[in-house]
Amino acid sequence: MLAQPAVQRTLALYRMDLRTDAAREWAWAARKLDDQQLLVAAEIARRNGMYDHAINTADRTVQIHDFSLRYLAPYRDVLQGYIRKNELEEAWVYGLIRQESRFVYQAKSPVGATGLMQIMPATARWIAQKIGMKSYRQALVNQLDTHFKLGTYYMKTVLSSLDNSPVLASAAYNAGPARARKWRGESALEGAVYAENIPFDETRNYVKKVMSNTMYYSQLFGQPPRSLKQRLGVITAKNAVNQQAIPDER
Repeated sequence: MLAQPAVQRTLALYRMDLRTDAAREWAWAARKLDDQQLLVAAEIARRNGMYDHAINTADRTVQIHDFSLRYLAPYRDVLQGYIRKNELEEAWVYGLIRQESRFVYQAKSPVGATGLMQIMPATARWIAQKIGMKSYRQALVNQLDTHFKLGTYYMKTVLSSLDNSPVLASAAYNAGPARARKWRGESALEGAVYAENIPFDETRNYVKKVMSNTMYYSQLFGQPPRSLKQRLGVITAKNAVNQQAIPDER
């Protein structure tokens, strides 16, 4: 696989940070591969830090699967300390990052969110102020250590403000806390009912995928088994909302 010219071109382009061209070459290289070859290609992508290509390629298999490639967990040595400090579930954090960026370090959205956890500049400044990071400047948000410090703090803040519900917090991360609160029912709802009734297609699919990712990561990390219904929980009624003020854009 490594001897394939398209694979060699992909790796060379990626090393030169020509990601768009590398993606085109990779698509060409992987277009006719069978399951076993797709997994070999995905492993090559993983070893070369092309985590999004590794995940997307492993996702294409039909009969032979490798879920450790579909659900990569890079950066654990840096991220775990911040996860523990903020008392977050590692599987949920990884489930959200996988959906946000596929672990692309240089990811940037059209509206300006950056990095693995897709943090907006204004939100990054707000978090830095909350945690007393006096030397903060925008360039620091792209450093892994600072990025994870800010991102996990924001995830914890959102989670705490929404009854520690990962379903609500995931919706808030995508569409803003105000909308996540607004979409609650007049009475308590099962988490699955809440998710299915999110009026934005993007957010509804986002929440489903984050929670699905969380289930897989939980198993890969060796956590005690919990059903999806248990994870989705019950969403309390609108009048039970904690109204803590947090930025409506991540």
